[in-house]
Amino acid sequence: MRKIRQVLRLHYESKLSRRQIAGSLGLSRDAVADYLTRAAAARIGWPIAEGVDDAELEQRLFPAATATKTGRKPEPDWAEIHQQLKRKDATLMVLHVEYLTEYPGGLGYSMFCLRHQEFMASLKRSMRQIHIAGEKVFVDYAGPTLPLTDRVSGFIRHVQIFVGVLGASCYTYAEGHLSQSLPNWIAAHVRMFAFFGSVPAAVVCDNLKSAVNKASRREPVVNATYQNLADHYGTVISPARPYKPKDKAKAENGVLIVERWILFRLRKRVFHSLAEINQAIAELLVDLNNRPFQKLPGCRREAFENLDRPAMNSLPASPYQYAEFHKARVGLDYHVEFDGCYYSVPYQYKKQEIELRITASTLEVLSRGRRVASHARQFGVAKVTVPEHMEAAHRHYGLWQPDQALAWAEQMGHHVRQFMAQLLIDTKTHEQGYRMHNTLKGLAKDYGEDRLNPACQRAIEIGATSVNNVRSILRNQLDRVLSTEEERQEANFEHDNVRGPRHYH
Repeated sequence: MRKIRQVLRLHYESKLSRRQIAGSLGLSRDAVADYLTRAAAARIGWPIAEGVDDAELEQRLFPAATATKTGRKPEPDWAEIHQQLKRKDATLMVLHVEYLTEYPGGLGYSMFCLRHQEFMASLKRSMRQIHIAGEKVFVDYAGPTLPLTDRVSGFIRHVQIFVGVLGASCYTYAEGHLSQSLPNWIAAHVRMFAFFGSVPAAVVCDNLKSAVNKASRREPVVNATYQNLADHYGTVISPARPYKPKDKAKAENGVLIVERWILFRLRKRVFHSLAEINQAIAELLVDLNNRPFQKLPGCRREAFENLDRPAMNSLPASPYQYAEFHKARVGLDYHVEFDGCYYSVPYQYKKQEIELRITASTLEVLSRGRRVASHARQFGVAKVTVPEHMEAAHRHYGLWQPDQALAWAEQMGHHVRQFMAQLLIDTKTHEQGYRMHNTLKGLAKDYGEDRLNPACQRAIEIGATSVNNVRSILRNQLDRVLSTEEERQEANFEHDNVRGPRHYH
């Protein structure tokens, strides 16, 4: 009993591990574990209550075995033990302590583990793996399909069957798809989570193209859209290793059950729409999830309500919006092309590789995970340019309009506006008008704004139609010479020295 007291002191007071206690006291680790287990079952801690001598301590730790008719120690309900092990943080050692509390003279820990292994061996092969409640959902497509017959032509299409199975409770979801494409794959997950009313910690999938871009035993590359779905729901995508069906054995078994209890029962029915197929599957799903287990208590629905649902995360507040991701490179004109349309990006990102997030209504430009531009999605042939994305010089040119040139010319003077209006009438392109406007502004800066209006007046009088004529007038200071109208003087024919017309007749 002295060593038992030392074991309790070193465990509770010195916080030593069982290995350290065994080495310090010269005991085996199994003996130390047995002492601590018996003390926990007998509710004996440290320090030991006063008045408890070695005899009483021994009686409480090693009570006399209760005689039974069969001579066997009482055993727990192994099916219940199996279900309890699915809960988070559950271990056989903790369950053994609880068992000894109910049956003080029950099985030792080693025999308890051995009997549990024997029970596990009696279960189906696919159920030997322990699944924590709310931890994983296994998803896959069934091999067999359901025929979908066109009412008019009689053409038959084969409907793919999506299956999702929760690990701990085996609660099952299924629905039909026309194909295994990415939109169908994502939509099936959204409806599956809605069916569960909650989200598991991880999704275990096969390596189909809609889920995994690059299969790998260690570092698989998950499809960006699929990963975006996982981020929205706060779960993790965990692809199975290639050619390792045991990684998703629960899904394989769930597919087999769906084939037997749903697809086989629908084999004689003729369906003319996908909605009819999914309605029939939904009706049979209720029966499947309510069907009792063969060797475990309850059914899938009861196990889901008791195990998986309390441990799963709640659904996000906002619904998931389907989005596809594409890599692209920004052009020299700081625009990216998608589906025949061009969308602007801040000019700092020209020639850089970016990622496009496309939804039904928007297109977002992402650079290293940060959104740098967002546009309303366009269809057909279009070019969408945000002025703030352009360089200052390009923005000035791109936003320039003839009205701006006329407004500026009006401030310079009436003749400047008249000359500018005539120039804009003669121009054929946006670029020509922009250049003429900037040229006149440059002349006003070089020669003074007060000289530009007289120079334009002179150009109008002589019929000049080029900005170069205005520059020549300013350079030769002809704007300071009296105009032709001012220099011209009409002759006075009423004069004595001037002969009249009568003189010649």
